[in-house]
Amino acid sequence: MVLLGIDIGTSGCKVTAIDERGRILDEGFGEYETAHPHPGWAEQDPGDWCRTVRAILANMRQRGDIDFADIGSIALDGSTHNAVLLDGQMNVVRPTIMWTDQRAVAESAELNAQHGDTIFATAFQMAAPTWTLPQMLWLQLREPEALRRTSHMMFVKDYVRWRLTGEWCTDTIEAQGTLFFDMANKQWSEELCGLADISTDILPPLVSPTDVVGKVTAAAAAEFGLPEGTPVVCGCSDSAVEGYAAGAIEPGSCILKLATAGNVNVMTDRPVPHPRTLTYSHVVPDMWYTVVATNTAARAQRWFRDHFCAEELAESARDGRSVYAIMDDEAAQSPPGADGLFFHPYLQGERAPYWDPQLRASFVGATMRHNRPDFIRALLEGVVFSLRDCFRTIEEMGLPVTEFRLIGGGAKSALWTQIVADVFDRDIIVPQGCDASFGSALLAGVGTGVFDDERAAVRQCLTEREPVSPNPDNQAHYAKLTPLYYRIHDLLADVYHDLGDLRGQGQSPPPNDR
Repeated sequence: MVLLGIDIGTSGCKVTAIDERGRILDEGFGEYETAHPHPGWAEQDPGDWCRTVRAILANMRQRGDIDFADIGSIALDGSTHNAVLLDGQMNVVRPTIMWTDQRAVAESAELNAQHGDTIFATAFQMAAPTWTLPQMLWLQLREPEALRRTSHMMFVKDYVRWRLTGEWCTDTIEAQGTLFFDMANKQWSEELCGLADISTDILPPLVSPTDVVGKVTAAAAAEFGLPEGTPVVCGCSDSAVEGYAAGAIEPGSCILKLATAGNVNVMTDRPVPHPRTLTYSHVVPDMWYTVVATNTAARAQRWFRDHFCAEELAESARDGRSVYAIMDDEAAQSPPGADGLFFHPYLQGERAPYWDPQLRASFVGATMRHNRPDFIRALLEGVVFSLRDCFRTIEEMGLPVTEFRLIGGGAKSALWTQIVADVFDRDIIVPQGCDASFGSALLAGVGTGVFDDERAAVRQCLTEREPVSPNPDNQAHYAKLTPLYYRIHDLLADVYHDLGDLRGQGQSPPPNDR
């Protein structure tokens, strides 16, 4: 039997096919665009997600590494906070506002000032532009017609799954990413929905991540090339399923994530809400996890690649070697600390630990002797320093951490992994062949009885590489640089605020100016 996991991530989609022992039989990836129609905005076309899934599946069929007739079940995951608005005929009303979007700064401040205690007590989080509630309040004030036309709200993976099955629902973990969810009572909150003047009627029915919620329809079979009647499991958010897939299934395990965003996720046996963190249910029943997240991690690397690495891209196209591997080779030519060059990865403002949408990225300390390898290494180090900055909140909260597991595309880089071990001064476990799509494939098996339960699936299928230990010399050097990284943020934060005010980036454009 083949188990298929579909991950609709922030920057692209990955599909992974595994067998009952967790062996990866085939996988595919495709990117899609994020539009930035105004500074700080980030929107995507839901149709692009489906087009990308179709293209990946078509390539997998052409390769023939799996027989599509053997697909026994499918599960999906996706980036969270992102509302897909549909009218009465299930047509998309407007582009989806993504979690990286920063337009709802004023609305978030207003919600926290007037209703912060209620929001936190009910949803276990504080309002910020990344959440659906402030985004919908922005629409009520700026694009009210869009919400008047909305009859159904979905989220990223739910929209693609609806295209597969025709069934409208979401899981309780996804619901927690909206600020519309009552955590204690596990239901939509009419009070929180009322803060954005929306009805709970437009929100989807709630199910568990491992529930089978439908089957591939005849129309979807024709569109996507999947076997008609294949069971489809609900799935959950990418953050929840990727930590699960990486083996973080016991309290005290800490996930470090180097993907589009960067995360520090600590597993707990109870919810531990904090104003500067995110709090979610775990895929494993009766477990939770606390998230401290930086907005930009591997996305900063992709940004640098696209704008400053034409030679490396040309070499990659010519030789067929990953452009990121080529960039790593260059970065390795620079010494630890990049010869005094620092990078702060605030390309989209910042979430934890500052929750400051007006922060901006910067290279600090450049001299005439610095070259491109120094800048690439400083970027890699800056992202890790940002994760270490996030981890300070975990330390302040006193949450016990027994192990560190590194996931995301950045974990493929031996250099970046070593920098993580050196900056954190801890052994780093690197799970092998695991990501969100792998975790969704496991959920597909749990939901259809292939595995006994969530933990059994991980224990049966997950493999790990040898842990990466810190280099004592590098660790000692980074220990001196880390406080300087923090100080640079502290000194430049007011400058970024003044710059944002000067450019008007902290303000929303006039209504209908899209």
